[in-house]
Amino acid sequence: MKRILLPAAVALLVSLPLLAHHSFAAEYDQKQPLTIKGVVTKLDWMNPHVYFYVDSTDSDGKVTHWACEAGNPNALARRGWKKDSLKAGDRVTIQAFRAKDASNTVNARSIVLTDGKKIFAGSADDGGPAEDAESKRPLN
Repeated sequence: MKRILLPAAVALLVSLPLLAHHSFAAEYDQKQPLTIKGVVTKLDWMNPHVYFYVDSTDSDGKVTHWACEAGNPNALARRGWKKDSLKAGDRVTIQAFRAKDASNTVNARSIVLTDGKKIFAGSADDGGPAEDAESKRPLN
């Protein structure tokens, strides 16, 4: 009996992170695209998704702190991303979709870096839109 229970328990523990993974539609609203211009404050390069954080200042000087979800590290690396593609202090413009819970969390679909280079940040298989949030053009 112990020979059956131990492998079953291990399989259950290993599969729990898979249950926590979510689709785009479960967490983000495709009808709420937005553009964020700001400064990167932090990058968390880890599974299941890369997160980076941006401080955006409005015309009145109010700073809004944004948590931006990107694709998984493997998918981003295949698109040419490196751990140092975004660094604290970089100025960026992000095309994103807002979280359904109205928090300052977004799903970043594309990022324009300070040198003008545009990079796709989403996952091809997350169920999210594969187009630019503002222009409705397919992302490159």
